[in-house]
Amino acid sequence: MAAMMRQKRKQNLTITGVIAALLCALLLLLPLSARAAALVQTIVTDPLSGVAIDGYDAVSYFTEPEPQPGRPDYEYVWQGVPWYFASAANRDVFIRNPEIYAPQFGGHCVTSLSRGFLSDGKPRLYLIEQMKLYLFYSLANRDAFAATTRSVTAAANTNWYKLMPELTGEEQSFADAVAEGDKAVDGEHPEAAGGH
Repeated sequence: MAAMMRQKRKQNLTITGVIAALLCALLLLLPLSARAAALVQTIVTDPLSGVAIDGYDAVSYFTEPEPQPGRPDYEYVWQGVPWYFASAANRDVFIRNPEIYAPQFGGHCVTSLSRGFLSDGKPRLYLIEQMKLYLFYSLANRDAFAATTRSVTAAANTNWYKLMPELTGEEQSFADAVAEGDKAVDGEHPEAAGGH
């Protein structure tokens, strides 16, 4: 009986190893751009929970002296991402006008974006300017934005539309990126097939 159990465990380990090797091979075959696109999303989320702006209540930035942590009890999924709120009232306000309360550029740092690259904004590093919420990667980026708001915002807007096709989210999911990678490996150009 013990010998049979050891044999069964060896078979399970072998099958698991083969599956892992196939998955690694698939990832290696994907073009680098498809793999990178799958890692950057339109809306910045907590890497562990997948919740927008690390679970902070987006409405509370506008109504409280400090942003409040949201609760899973008051969740709303917007643009394929869960958002948490401190109360049902804040959730309902957000549902009516999410574009007003959600951070600009999906929570990516506006200053980094103005320089032509993406970095995740940190929910505790923020400014509200012209009734819009902006998140920042660092204090220095927040200070640079405060000093030159108009030019930073204009450059960020231009770069956002250039970088949008590379982001995942509503426009492109991980599955879409994998499918594009498969087409590229087969010799078909993703753009020719209607990809991004």
